Amino acid sequence: MLNTKQSGEIVFRNTNLGLLEYKFLLKAIVSSGIGEQTYGPRVIFEEREDSPALEDGILEMEEFFYDSIGKLLDRSCVSPSEIDVLVVNVSMLASVPSLSSRIINHYKLRDDIKVFNLSGMGCSASLISVDVARNIFKSYKNVHALVVTSESLSPNWYSGNDKSMILANCLFRTGGCAMLLTNKRTLKDRALFKLKCLVRTHHGARDESYGCCIQMEDDQGRPGFYLGKILPKAATQAFIDNLREIAPMILPVSELLRYGILSMIRKMRSGSAKVEAPKPMINFQTGVDHFCIHTGGKAVIDGIGLNLKLNEYDLEPARMTLHRFGNTSASSLWYVLAYMEAKRRLKKGDKVLMISFGAGFKCNSCLWEVVRDLGSGNVWEDCIDGYPPKTLVNPFMEKYGWINLQ
Repeated sequence: MLNTKQSGEIVFRNTNLGLLEYKFLLKAIVSSGIGEQTYGPRVIFEEREDSPALEDGILEMEEFFYDSIGKLLDRSCVSPSEIDVLVVNVSMLASVPSLSSRIINHYKLRDDIKVFNLSGMGCSASLISVDVARNIFKSYKNVHALVVTSESLSPNWYSGNDKSMILANCLFRTGGCAMLLTNKRTLKDRALFKLKCLVRTHHGARDESYGCCIQMEDDQGRPGFYLGKILPKAATQAFIDNLREIAPMILPVSELLRYGILSMIRKMRSGSAKVEAPKPMINFQTGVDHFCIHTGGKAVIDGIGLNLKLNEYDLEPARMTLHRFGNTSASSLWYVLAYMEAKRRLKKGDKVLMISFGAGFKCNSCLWEVVRDLGSGNVWEDCIDGYPPKTLVNPFMEKYGWINLQ
């Protein structure tokens, strides 16, 4: 678990940083929305982040796999032999044998299991994995699919001084999720959610979008993850295109008609009016009860909230997840969903819209329907009563604010 004191020690261990870089990191950490109880890989606590071994990344993943998958199977009363499909997504670690093969070996899964090992998909990989399982369900009946999503931070710590690459060290934290999907109709009464639709948008053909979020080496040959200044623009463009496609699938006809009529009136009046009328907005709350937003950072959450006209109640699950767990990459959506469950917000029939972003550049979204009232214990169980806290202010400034005085 990483607190302010430990974060400061890690920052000061990087001898490649100067005063300007320290100030930049101080500002980034304080304004990130990340709290005192996020998790980091063991390699940074052992002060070996500059020289990780391949084994560090593998052990980080295996520790998560064997704990989470075991709990999921026990909770679901499903044996490993009943798993027909395995989809694993870890973007920044490739090993031989693959991570999926390590899971198969540990749990002794069947010889005829259908396996998909995804890498390089970034923070949007989780919904891509769900889509892979969904497409398998179209061809095979009575199937169980195990989807495992996480990220390996151990081999991907950046030890240089490029501001565009240091930022990733501040935002990303350790985490993961395992989920069980099925198309067995006999199990529908045991399900938590039903997938209604899923839309994937990929702007990889646009050079700016492709290059705004990329794994690379800096001028000194130090590997890291580059986050460009064009990233907010690329995310907005992908987000708009994605919403344009999913909106007709999830909104009532009355809302689509209202938006269409207002847009037509505005267009007809635009030529004669001295002052241009405000652009009409779609009210997504007419078809969505809860918004499950990727915790890419405070700016990401604020931006989605602004574009969708969401209130603080709607944004609370994402903000609290960022504060408690940080940006856990592709698994962050499921921590947000778990917050809603722990707060007993999810009632039978409710609709939950998931929105994720990832390198490429991609925006993926889907709509889930809550099958039954939810409120069982999950990863939030030991701390949910303390959320939301009285303040989200990070104490890093209080402890290290002297940097700004130099």
